[in-house]
Amino acid sequence: MNRRNKRWIRELGAGIGFLLAVVLTLGMARRQTVAAQVREDTIRLHVLANSDTIEDQLLKLDVRDAILAALPDAVTQAETPQQAARALQNALPALQAAANKTLLAAHSGQTAAVRLEQFDFAAKDYGTFALPAGSYTALRVELGKAQGHNWFCVLYPALCVSGATAEYPTEAENALVFGKYEVRFALLDALQGR
Repeated sequence: MNRRNKRWIRELGAGIGFLLAVVLTLGMARRQTVAAQVREDTIRLHVLANSDTIEDQLLKLDVRDAILAALPDAVTQAETPQQAARALQNALPALQAAANKTLLAAHSGQTAAVRLEQFDFAAKDYGTFALPAGSYTALRVELGKAQGHNWFCVLYPALCVSGATAEYPTEAENALVFGKYEVRFALLDALQGR
């Protein structure tokens, strides 16, 4: 192989490397944009048990059920996350009362702290959809010392509320956000009719 061919191969390799770097950079930027939008458009419910005893873990589920039952329709029927957040903010006293009523009925000495706040969550795969890690608006319910395992779901769009039918995010957004990439080649796809 002569010098000219070696030089041409090096330049071709450098060009392909540069093109691959650009494609990966654009892909990561798109992933970050979609992940940020998912975090902005999602409100989560986060219930923390007092401890990891069986009693406290079961009580956590009872409080979760009471919170979900006390949610006003304005939350589940909201058209935007901002509307849902306002409805939750307005419902905080009723949600606090529902949680404490459940604790009292169970003869627990615990109290509940219920608030709407920003909270960092790890990435979570729910089976049919996944959420990226990051800061979300969350309805946080802390029971007693809040040192036990937690339970969380998505309040908006209404995915953990009975009868919810939201389709969020789309399969393509889910794959992009959660990183389940499928490497394919455009020319091969075209030849296979994809």
